[in-house]
Amino acid sequence: MKSSTITLGSMAAILSFAAAGAAMAQDTLTGVSAVNTRLDDISRAAAIDLARADDALRYGAPEYRDGMSGSASLGYNQTTGATDSDDLSVGARLRFANGPLIQNLGLVLDKTSSAGVSTKEDTFLIYDANYFFDESLYGFVLGRVKYDGLATTAGETGTDAFIGIGPGVRIVNTPDVSWRIQAGIGMSLLKDGTDVETKETGYIASSRLYVRLSDMLFATNDTDVLKTDSALRVNNDLGLNVKMSEQFATRISYLSEFNDSRAVETENKLGVSLVYSF
Repeated sequence: MKSSTITLGSMAAILSFAAAGAAMAQDTLTGVSAVNTRLDDISRAAAIDLARADDALRYGAPEYRDGMSGSASLGYNQTTGATDSDDLSVGARLRFANGPLIQNLGLVLDKTSSAGVSTKEDTFLIYDANYFFDESLYGFVLGRVKYDGLATTAGETGTDAFIGIGPGVRIVNTPDVSWRIQAGIGMSLLKDGTDVETKETGYIASSRLYVRLSDMLFATNDTDVLKTDSALRVNNDLGLNVKMSEQFATRISYLSEFNDSRAVETENKLGVSLVYSF
């Protein structure tokens, strides 16, 4: 009976795989697959937009189990024949928790080649650590590195890195209203495709405000400021979030980005994300 069960299970898996392959072929030929992929992209973008309002540090020190945890993902596509191309994407998140100290590490690797020639070689690395002295006061360290492996000229940025450190404090921390601010000093490093470096001292400040208007409605306003010798950058994200039920959620946001080193200093974006499941 045991071997029969295994045989039937294996046959079911094979049939399922064959049926999936046939459906995939039909989807590709009829164009259905492209639409399904686009639907996935829209759902993913909406979920990310909704997650922007979720601040893990909003209500005191988050509780994580001690030790290391995380996740990793890998995507690879190869096309041969009429078009030769390779696409590789690697992503990983690691969290190290040890009592009041919580560290997070993120890595993204994107590589693309066409006809044997590399067209993209991007690497992203982020690091942030928080040490909680009590429910109101904490210290942070954050770092970011973006590396473009194809940058070869003075007009291209090969490495864009920043590291900062400073304190943070919760000014208000109630179920209906919470507000925390943090500020610090850091170092910015830019390196062009010819390895010419530009180092600048940077000052960073952030504000996170949450206001619950009702059981189903809350507003957030997130502000980030970065000042270096070459530019002043300010981002402000105002959001109105509605949680009607487990099936329905929406977010209306107004994002303003200011950068005085650009010809057009200010850019504004109005966004509406709506997710309904049934």
